[in-house]
Order: sequence, then structure tokens, then C-alpha cells
Amino acid sequence: MESDIPLDWFLLFAAAAFAIGLIGVLTRKNAIAVLMAIEIMLNAANVNLVAFWRYGPLRPEAGPIPGLVLAVMVLTVAAAEVAVGIGLILLCYRRFKAADVDQYDTLSG
Repeated sequence: MESDIPLDWFLLFAAAAFAIGLIGVLTRKNAIAVLMAIEIMLNAANVNLVAFWRYGPLRPEAGPIPGLVLAVMVLTVAAAEVAVGIGLILLCYRRFKAADVDQYDTLSG
């Protein structure tokens, strides 16, 4: 483990990726760009999960690979979120004829 990358670097990378995703969610108007920014935030959480699993103490009662299992679960939720999100974006685009999230502020057309 002498040549491993320190845990701090993973945490800084994940924090930077999460901040970029948060800025993207707050500043973008295009619905697809907002969805992509949310995916960046979920990937930053995955980096944290895997990094803490790799550098954390091994607990026999927690199972052999809890960090990787959690990361796979987050990826599964992210895939479902993308499928539902793109479906909703397509429906909103058909109704409002725009991909601008500022125009999706009403339930009636």
C-alpha cells in the first residue's frame, strides 16, 4: 500500500465533482444538462463509497465488500433515475415544446 493514492486525494476529487454537479444543477436551464449534473453528483458519492471501503477498516460482520455493493446500488438507482427522468423530460418537451426547466412551472399547459 506504499504506492497507493492517499485517501485525501479521492475525497478532494469527489468534493470537486460534487460541487461541479451542484453548480450545474443550480445554473443550467436545459433539462438534460440538469440530469447530467445530477449524475455527476451521484458519481462523486460513488467515489466516496469506494474510497472509504478501500481505506476503511475491515469489519467481518459488515461483509466482504460493502463499499462496492453500495456503489452498485447507487449506480442502479442512477440508471432508474435516468430512465424516469428522460421519460419525464420527453413528456414535458411534447407538452411545452421546450427543454427549458423554467417553463415547467405549471401543471396546466
